Amino acid sequence: MNNTIIAVDGTGSYRLYLTITTDAVKEASRIHGCTPLASAALGRTLTAAGMMGLMLKGDSDRLTIQFKGDGPAQEILATAYPDGSVKAYIADPSVDLPLKSSGKLDVGGAIGNGTLTVIKDMGMKEPYVGRIDLVSGEIAEDLTQYFTVSEQQPSSIALGVRMDLEGRPAYAGGMIIQVLPGASDECLTALEDMLFYMDSLTLLIKDAEEAEGEDKTRILMDLIFGKLPEEFRPVILDEREIKWHCDCSRERMEAALVSLGKRDLRQLIDEDGQAELTCQFCRRSYRFDRDELEAIWQKAQN
Repeated sequence: MNNTIIAVDGTGSYRLYLTITTDAVKEASRIHGCTPLASAALGRTLTAAGMMGLMLKGDSDRLTIQFKGDGPAQEILATAYPDGSVKAYIADPSVDLPLKSSGKLDVGGAIGNGTLTVIKDMGMKEPYVGRIDLVSGEIAEDLTQYFTVSEQQPSSIALGVRMDLEGRPAYAGGMIIQVLPGASDECLTALEDMLFYMDSLTLLIKDAEEAEGEDKTRILMDLIFGKLPEEFRPVILDEREIKWHCDCSRERMEAALVSLGKRDLRQLIDEDGQAELTCQFCRRSYRFDRDELEAIWQKAQN
């Protein structure tokens, strides 16, 4: 079942990406053994990357989002593809801070001051790299600023991860609204009013997931946009699936060993006689014994 909607409104004033990523966020949190705070930070980043990956055009294109700050989380990285596949990791999945005065998880405090970097590898000689200073570390606000500054694309972004009573992700999702050229002032005003009075996104996702019917994202869209005048409501163009998927492989790990260089690889063989590499995204380990390392070293000579 597809969990993501791509749509435009009836007047062509805005484009919408709307997704429910509960399953993907649960999987990421499980793999990394995240605290509630780490789950929120990782889940928001993963969700945003998944939607932005769908904006890519070429099948082999790749998008990477990196939040790097001086807070205890240190770094959050997510990589996404046009087919909806996304993977992510957080440098310190055990990060924990007191709740903010509002009672919400302090994602901004976990990331701290730093930078947001967006890398788009679209098969050109050099990838596109956009970088801004963090506005708040709350993910959505920083990405809104990125779209405005680096892509000159006015956008409104909402991201959310809601925990259950045991501190595990219960509901997660996100929304990106992008203003299109020639947008109607009346539509944008109605949209701003809707966003101002809108309930928490994760509460709306909860309502959608608990409602009758299989098309949960369509239900969510109706809950959010249903009160707009009919001509300003989104019209679905496509439905896609954002899903957790790590594309690591033994071959990629071999390439990583080759990239060490002949001297360092030889030293690894002579001193250790084995190697174990772990994927930072899915935590899968790959072991290489001496004979395998010797074979890789021989390849490195060519």
